[in-house]
Amino acid sequence: MVVIANKGALERALLPYNQPMSARILDGKALAARIRSEVGAKVAARVAKGGPQPGLATIIVGDDVASQVYVRNKRKACEEAGMLSFGYELPAGTTQQDLLHLIDELNNRPDVHGILVQLPLPVQIDAAAVQQAVAVHKDVDCLHPENVGLLAQRGREPRFVPCTPAGIMRLLAEAGTQLAGANAVVLGRSNIVGRPLSLLLLNADATVTVAHSKTRDLAALCRTADVLIAAVGKAEMVGGDWIKPGAVVIDVGVNRVEDKNAKSGYRLVGDVAFEEASQVAGAITPVPGGVGPMTIAMLIENTLRAAELAD
Repeated sequence: MVVIANKGALERALLPYNQPMSARILDGKALAARIRSEVGAKVAARVAKGGPQPGLATIIVGDDVASQVYVRNKRKACEEAGMLSFGYELPAGTTQQDLLHLIDELNNRPDVHGILVQLPLPVQIDAAAVQQAVAVHKDVDCLHPENVGLLAQRGREPRFVPCTPAGIMRLLAEAGTQLAGANAVVLGRSNIVGRPLSLLLLNADATVTVAHSKTRDLAALCRTADVLIAAVGKAEMVGGDWIKPGAVVIDVGVNRVEDKNAKSGYRLVGDVAFEEASQVAGAITPVPGGVGPMTIAMLIENTLRAAELAD
């Protein structure tokens, strides 16, 4: 099944000159809504049988506006799925010791099944130490070294799959993408997206190349990709001439660019130049409305899984 957004609406919103579009639009917003509804139904059935509500604790340290928006959306999705939501907003000056103490408390609470510590953290806090402090069976972001190791080892069953990579794989599956034998190029090598996604693609029998800032002749490499995933955080870096005709393009980037015509003074764009890319690609995710909603959907799915593991 291919999830396609309303073509006419997208042409009006994204192609004001009514240029013809060749790419299918992979609508992450619609798919995420369906997944969230399915998770909500499973939670309701679980509670009806006398099981405890899954509970997610979110922690944010500091006053980063983008992080606050992300966490608020995650908590809302959790509550809409019938889950318990515990929010902790800590001041920017919070010490690492205080944060680790809170995590220890949450690790020992039976009503908390998942713990999410929003990144980035202030400079005085070691993110790696925090990630390792979260109990492995509550690590719904899949950042604990043990959970990453289970994901990396062939033949092992991971407890969780990182939310954004999991969402990308669901989008590819919904698009009917044939990954076995395909050339997949991942732009970006972060612990949150690039590295775990490369493992998932490899497990799906794709031939995977991870590209980064030191990669030589990046554009030429991208043109070899049957599946191209851009997760570098550079606005519209990937142009249409970087894309192999008919390729599936997944745009993970969310970047603000100045737009005097917008009420906010800016608009959101991805790492891919959408208008150009949509003339060449076979399928493509929009920004916004592509990968972003899928990340939250996978988070609540992981939280339900954490509750099931605790039974």
